Amino acid sequence: MKKHLLTLVVLMLMASGAWAQKLSPLGTWTNEEGKARFEIYKCGDKLCGKIVSLKEPMRNGKPKVDDNNPDKKMRYRPLIGLRFMEGFEYDEGNKWDDGTIYDPESGKTYSCYMKMLGKDKMEVKGYIGISLIGRAQTWTRVD
Repeated sequence: MKKHLLTLVVLMLMASGAWAQKLSPLGTWTNEEGKARFEIYKCGDKLCGKIVSLKEPMRNGKPKVDDNNPDKKMRYRPLIGLRFMEGFEYDEGNKWDDGTIYDPESGKTYSCYMKMLGKDKMEVKGYIGISLIGRAQTWTRVD
């Protein structure tokens, strides 16, 4: 009887591990406004994110660039392909923390976490200092 119980516990743990893998943020996402699509991918042993498309990719007939960057040398880099999220490590409870997110509309960088709310929904929160204060968005998986 103990052998069957141990087998059942092992199977349940394996099933819960498989469920956690299904809640991975890896893939392509869009924000609430639908202004852009982002790819979350592995970069070394952490996760990063880059802009893969924009709803309005052009400004004055030219591709949009990072013109609000505080570093003047970086203001000419294209927004498409821009790595704007980096340093995320798995914490617990389907949450990746200790990352940063760069907002090209303001030129500011914030601390950030990503938390899976379901297979195709994720909360992304940028903050300064502590995560209780900040701005959260729900992103939707598109691929």
